Amino acid sequence: MTTDQSTATATTASTTASTTSSTTAPTAAPTTASRPIAERHLFGPGPCNPYPEATLALAAPLLGHLDPVFLAVMDETCDLLRYVWGTANRRTLPLSATGSAGMETAFVNTVRPGDVVVVAVNGLFGERMVDVAGRHGAEVVRVDHEWGSPVDAERVLDAHPSPAIIAAVHAETSTGVRSDIAALGAGKGDALLLVDAVTSIGGIELRADDWGIDVGYAGTQKCLGVAPGLAPFTISERAFARRVEKPSSWYLDLGLLGGYVGEAEGKGQRTYHHTAPTAMVASLHAGLRRIADEGLEHVWARHAEAGRLLQEGLQELGLTLFAQEGARLPELTTVNVPEGVDSAAVRRYLLERHDVEIGAGAGEFASTVWRIGLMGHNARRDRVALVLAALEDALAHA
Repeated sequence: MTTDQSTATATTASTTASTTSSTTAPTAAPTTASRPIAERHLFGPGPCNPYPEATLALAAPLLGHLDPVFLAVMDETCDLLRYVWGTANRRTLPLSATGSAGMETAFVNTVRPGDVVVVAVNGLFGERMVDVAGRHGAEVVRVDHEWGSPVDAERVLDAHPSPAIIAAVHAETSTGVRSDIAALGAGKGDALLLVDAVTSIGGIELRADDWGIDVGYAGTQKCLGVAPGLAPFTISERAFARRVEKPSSWYLDLGLLGGYVGEAEGKGQRTYHHTAPTAMVASLHAGLRRIADEGLEHVWARHAEAGRLLQEGLQELGLTLFAQEGARLPELTTVNVPEGVDSAAVRRYLLERHDVEIGAGAGEFASTVWRIGLMGHNARRDRVALVLAALEDALAHA
């Protein structure tokens, strides 16, 4: 063997040993840091601090997903979801996934290749609708709006003479803007109206049936005051009748899910589909029960008051608001970062000094806008005072 061959053999052996060593499963438990439990004031775009009842429900003894007690809780949860959606839709249920999966469910069950889908885009989540619809083969007609402004219903309705679907975001989380969904419903014609209500449900007026919403999805972690993990979903009879019979997603197939919740209610028989996150459903049930006990319109009013006080307080601090006046969400306020102020440094100071979390902006506004959420249990006067005082202190040290 030559010297070169010997060197090459040694190098190969060394490389093989190194590769084998790096891919060997560990035999000892990894070392993890011991740290105190952090408790934050979650005043960003979500999640928010849950209602105490929702948190307490997570500690209840766990039930099986086909336990009759749990099934009763699931049925009541579906009834409560109809209440906050403002719908009588039979197929109203909590999907076992986050709000983004709710979006996926909406499109995968309704879009066929070549279908025309008109999407109103006035922020990040309208952009995501475009992406998701396109992935399912839609011919997407996007109607762009300036970020910070509401959807122009007339422009959206005039964008195509006969779309299969019209899609819009009710409360755009990236910009803090509310759009008029009722106007889209009134003019939708034969199209299905598909709506993102992630940030609106439980916080501002939402009336799915009265407004003509055919497919709606939301999340638990914002105004419903529950931890993230479920996607409240509703679909009308006309939309379900037009659904894709065998969508590309087995897990999100509403035809299969209907045998487990929704359609099976009151029949005493369930079709197994997946193992539901029973603790999360129990927590959602508790959060919704809290809202129902207070009264939905009272909850909307509480969010409205908290948002008004926050926005007035921010302007008294000399700050300016990003979202267009007249379309500002009360539950999620967008505020312009003052010129010369380091956005990230202020947010870091708030977190480290006051245990207060606020959000950065989205997209091109990531460093020039703050997003401050007062949602669910946080939509209260004392939380307004806390976030304003903490922000004033942070700006003084900026």
